[in-house]
Amino acid sequence: MNLLNLSFEEMEAFLGGLGEPRYRAGQVWQWLWQKGCQSFSDMTNLSKELRRKLEGSAEISRPRIEAIQESRDGTIKFLLGLSDGALVETVLIPEKDHLTQCLSCQVGCPMGCTFCATGQMGLARNMVQSEILGQILVAGDYLKEQGQTKAPKNLVFMGMGEPLLNLKELTRSLAALNHNMGLNFSSRRITVSTVGIIKGLEALGQSGLCMLAISLHAPTQDLRKQIMPMAAGTEPLDELMACLDRYPLKPRQRITFEYLLLAGVNDTPGHAKALARLLAGKKAKVNLIPFHPSKGLPYKASDPDAVLAFEKILWDKGLTAVLRKSKGLDIAAACGQLKAALTA
Repeated sequence: MNLLNLSFEEMEAFLGGLGEPRYRAGQVWQWLWQKGCQSFSDMTNLSKELRRKLEGSAEISRPRIEAIQESRDGTIKFLLGLSDGALVETVLIPEKDHLTQCLSCQVGCPMGCTFCATGQMGLARNMVQSEILGQILVAGDYLKEQGQTKAPKNLVFMGMGEPLLNLKELTRSLAALNHNMGLNFSSRRITVSTVGIIKGLEALGQSGLCMLAISLHAPTQDLRKQIMPMAAGTEPLDELMACLDRYPLKPRQRITFEYLLLAGVNDTPGHAKALARLLAGKKAKVNLIPFHPSKGLPYKASDPDAVLAFEKILWDKGLTAVLRKSKGLDIAAACGQLKAALTA
């Protein structure tokens, strides 16, 4: 039994099965998530008898670091090995006074978006809670070893995989992240990015455990089908937008729409105006993302003047639009560039 795969309630039940009182779950939970403990012998406020029981019936198994790359801008990319030899990547992105961590949730991705390196890998399998949240623990240990005082303050599920196609483990992970005895992240500090799996969106909205970002990238169904064939084919744009109209939002909360600018494909003034019409009246913010080249992808980055013109049209139409700054380009750690081999 890998204890990092248990919810808090499952931890209570597991320890109850060992004849322990319920409050022990809180103690073990804090050792695992807040103190990053990797050995039962270090859990010093537990009795020697309980530590002996845990040694005989459980383990603490995390991803392992296979390689680390650091960008000139301070971005750090980790290649992590999982227990079955599968490989995934996670990225620490430096901000002014904190770090943002980009998390993966699948080994590969089944969506096949034509502009994304991860999408060209196909899907090997879903990740489990210990592998998803283990990315945070492993990166945190590395930062401590380097003597860094900054820690991840924001988490974005924008790494490898489509989160809502791993809804069960995503939801379990989000609940653990929000737990006050665990990693204790505010839901406003966690963003889940999805192409828009409608059944998953409905469940995610009901949970209230995170902020939402939609990988849109096109203002019409026809264009979306051209560059995101799997997403557009399974979740037509009109049905997706209707679902988002029903999505429960907290006060002052907005949905972020991610829009990757591809030269000559989706970056003209006409596309900007169509996007403004699509999002009119919605509680929306648009993240404009520069295209980051990867081997085998058929696109080019938009001209800077075209980007500024696109952004201005959105502002003129009353939409908040922000141009995301690219980080980690020199180590292939920027948006859309993550592509680990599926196995070691």
